[in-house]
Order: sequence, then C-alpha cells, then structure tokens
Amino acid sequence: MDYKQKLNELLLTAAKQNASDLHLAVGRHPTLRIDGVLIPLQKEPILTPEMGENLVSNLLSPKQKEEFLKNKELDFSYSFEDKARFRVNTFHQRGYTAAALRLIPAQIKTIEELNLPPIVHDFTKISQGFFLVVGPAGHGKSTSLAALLDEINHKRTGHIITIEDPIEYIFTQDKCIVSQREVRSDTLSFHKGLRSLLRQDPDVIMIGEMRDAESIATAMTSAETGHLVFSTLHTNSASQTIDRIIDSFPAEQQGQISSQLAATLVGIVSERLIPRIDGGRVPACEIMITNPAVRNLIRERKGFQIDLVIETSSQEGMITLNRSLASLVKKKEISLEDAELYSLNPSELRILLERS
Repeated sequence: MDYKQKLNELLLTAAKQNASDLHLAVGRHPTLRIDGVLIPLQKEPILTPEMGENLVSNLLSPKQKEEFLKNKELDFSYSFEDKARFRVNTFHQRGYTAAALRLIPAQIKTIEELNLPPIVHDFTKISQGFFLVVGPAGHGKSTSLAALLDEINHKRTGHIITIEDPIEYIFTQDKCIVSQREVRSDTLSFHKGLRSLLRQDPDVIMIGEMRDAESIATAMTSAETGHLVFSTLHTNSASQTIDRIIDSFPAEQQGQISSQLAATLVGIVSERLIPRIDGGRVPACEIMITNPAVRNLIRERKGFQIDLVIETSSQEGMITLNRSLASLVKKKEISLEDAELYSLNPSELRILLERS
C-alpha cells in the first residue's frame, strides 16, 4: 500500500465531507466526526498495527518522529497541500500508534457566520482587558477566538501576537501586523514564549489555552499593563471559570489574584455547539460582561452568585446558557432533547420554555 497516497485520500475525504475530525485507530475503520457524530468509513479497511503506524508516520517530519518516539504523544499542525490544515495529536494506545486530526478551515469565519450573539463584537472594540472563550473540547472556542481576532485585524491597526501549540488558523495580515508563534518551532516552550511577550510591543495578545497559574498570571499582568488579551479555558460556565482561575493559585495568593482578575476581566463567553434539526450545528452561548456587580463578586470570592447577575442583566447584553438554549428551541433550530442534554440546569430550562 502507498501509505502517503492513502493518507492524502483520507484527508481529502475529511475536507470534502466537512468533518470536524478524522480518527485513525488500530482495529477500527478510519472514522470521521461530522456534526458531533462519529461515522466510520466502511469502504476503508480496518486499520492493522502496521497501517496505523505507517499512516501516522507520513504525518511526521524526522524531528517530530524523534519527539513522538521519546514522549509517546505529540501535538502539531499539518498542512495538506493547499486544501486544508489539521491540528493533530498522535498518541499510543495499548502499544499501538493512533491519531486524532482536527480539521481547521482555511477561511476564518466572521462573528455573523458563526451565529454568535452580536454583543460579541463589543469585545473587539476595547483597548485593554482580559477576555475568555470557554466550553468543552470541540465546541468552537478556537474558531470563535479566530473570528474576534480577525475582526480586529480588519478594523483597526495594531500588533497581534499569538502563542499557540500548535498554530491553528492562519491570519492574513490586513490593518494589523499578525505574529503567530508556535511552541517548539518559534519558541522553545509555552512559558518561554509567554515570558518574552511584552518585549515584542503587542497591542492584542492571544494565548491559545490557559494551562496553569503561570499562563493565567501572564495574561492578567498583560491586561493590566494596557493590552487586550484573549484566551480559552476548558470550563462549563462563567462562574466556574472564575473559580478555576482563582483556585489555580496557592491559598495565600488567592486574595491578590481575585483583585487582579476583578480589575482586568472584561467578559466571558461560554459556548456549546448543538446539533441543528436541519443538519449542522449552532452555538448556544452564555455571555457574561464584567460590570461593577460582577467585579465585586469576584473580589469577594462569591462566584456562585454570578449566575444571578447574568440572569438579571439581559438589558446589558448578558445571557444565560438556558435562555440561549430556550431561544433556539423556540425558533425550532434545535430539539428540546438536545437542549436538555447540553443544559447545566434542565429543570430550569423546562420552566423557561413553559413560561414562554
């Protein structure tokens, strides 16, 4: 078998079928994820250990092979001709080689094209602060951040710096200088890249993912010193995000971190991609805007009360996840069953729908 050709065929199939992911696992057919559902490619052979190893090997450069052999897993980006880019994680399972490939569309979609709430535009217009997009893996966080950054790129001048592991969306520079730094190829480590950020004269900073206390501290310090900082976190809601950030630090630092977070945070968008009744997926979003009430609750470590502020501040553009889900059900875009599945409080969701 020509493994390079077979790999290209699989990547082309993933791109043509608008899959979000391609999975290569020994003992299974190559499998696509389309609209959140795993679909085996039944016409393709079930992967043997030899096939799995050779397909993955064709994704790797000699240096990456060495690193994969040493560390047993590896994150990197892979460009397939001019047709598509993939964010790849190769790993071992039960001694066999496997890979998960996330398709990254060549075109960065706009906030409107992603069906994000119009209030999200406001976060691109501010000059400094700390803004987060949160939610589970595979629910569009990177895609939403790319849309916000690209809007800034097209609407105002400035220097945008990203630190990513690996680089996902490729930005075409317009009014902004866009410097995209990939861990390992452009900077030796995530933390080394973060530490040198402020010496590179940025206006807007995007940190691919909050990994630990050091990356969170760097983001907040950058926001304090006059920069607009974007990042993502794997949390389920705005209140949980605030607790997670503060709890990342030792107890003796948490008071200071609470004050710093209250002063720098401008907003949090928590999103879920819900299967549409007519096919495809649509985002349901919780929007928290940091107003004086939210700042006080962060300072006082009363994150659990933030949900109530979001619920009662719709006139400011805030929205709870349940109200977003209820609105999509009423518009007949998503089913009630799916709305309940993704809701953090299904009984409250049912009450909302009964009232309307």
